[in-house]
Amino acid sequence: MLAHSPNGLMIRKLESIFPLSDEERQVLSELPIQVTAFRPDQDIVRVGDHPFQCCLVLQGFTCVYKLTAEGKRQIVAFHVPGDIPDLQSLHLKVMDNSVATVSPCTLGFIPHETLHEICNRYPRITAAFWRETLVDASIFREWMTGIGRREAYNRMAHLLCELKVRLEAVGLVEDGTFDLPITQAELADAVGASTVHVNRVLQELRADGLIRSKGLQVSILDWAGLKAAGDFDPLYLHLRRDGNA
Repeated sequence: MLAHSPNGLMIRKLESIFPLSDEERQVLSELPIQVTAFRPDQDIVRVGDHPFQCCLVLQGFTCVYKLTAEGKRQIVAFHVPGDIPDLQSLHLKVMDNSVATVSPCTLGFIPHETLHEICNRYPRITAAFWRETLVDASIFREWMTGIGRREAYNRMAHLLCELKVRLEAVGLVEDGTFDLPITQAELADAVGASTVHVNRVLQELRADGLIRSKGLQVSILDWAGLKAAGDFDPLYLHLRRDGNA
């Protein structure tokens, strides 16, 4: 059973970055969403596809990735419940990246035609979706900085901080603990390190008393210490604070 209704989860995510009126929430709550279950490591859309619908993550994690000519994968984003990882397909008709499941996922699909109709009728909903794509771009810039200028230990700390804050925004963190259904190989593809190095870095973070991991869950034991280790400032996530966007 889903912890949130499909529409309610989307609304909660959008409201974490953009203030919605009662009317706008009502309109979004009535959007038709087709819910589908996906296996882990399953492509949702691929480079070159011409999608006719957008994907809403309801349960599980997805990733955005690119492949080199040699088949090496770089994960450029993780998406968590409430995110719409291919929102750009509303206006960019050909996919220039692939989106895949990381874990077992429940996904909701919303036809482009429906989204275009609502955006034409409600300009502020258009602005909310636009802001979401701008935040995605901000996250890409932060990841690029991390891959280019931070050591693997700091990159991993930063990623854990980011995921904790983003999951917190949709109510999926409890007492500093959250699900992290991401393999070490996938973390390696995201932070630009080998799987062996990722394993070593996670051990160091645990040894330093910053995190505890058990199965698919991670607990933040020292939030201030983890932020310092990751050079983490949540400004780039552009979350609303004290009711302001």
